[in-house]
Amino acid sequence: MNRKLIFFCGIFAVLAVTATWHGPMGHGERFATRVESAAQTTLDHFEMTQVTARIERRPLGRYIRLSGQADDFQRMELIRIIGEVPGVAGVRWAPEGFRMPLLIEAWLASIAAFLLGLLLAYLLELHRRASADRRW
Repeated sequence: MNRKLIFFCGIFAVLAVTATWHGPMGHGERFATRVESAAQTTLDHFEMTQVTARIERRPLGRYIRLSGQADDFQRMELIRIIGEVPGVAGVRWAPEGFRMPLLIEAWLASIAAFLLGLLLAYLLELHRRASADRRW
């Protein structure tokens, strides 16, 4: 019972720290501003000033929504070009389906890192015990 409680307390702590980092500490908003600025700079570089790039913020995600006037060829190329901006997971012109929020991505990565650390600690403990048995 104790091990399960400790395990779930560890998972809860990881989720709480990740949510705090993402929200109140402002790292999620800084990420969104940086990606949005890079996408808009890319649009300006290609002289597409009539198109604007906005990152999805409700909930905050890694997806850029483009709006403005462009023909079909420009739309396809802008999707490809803006998709190569660091931090962008996808680009779209119109709302389409569910996109995974950035907080969920951060939680999944944090849980994976926690479980990897737990596995490494377990393997280290097994090695320590096996080494202790050989010394006697």
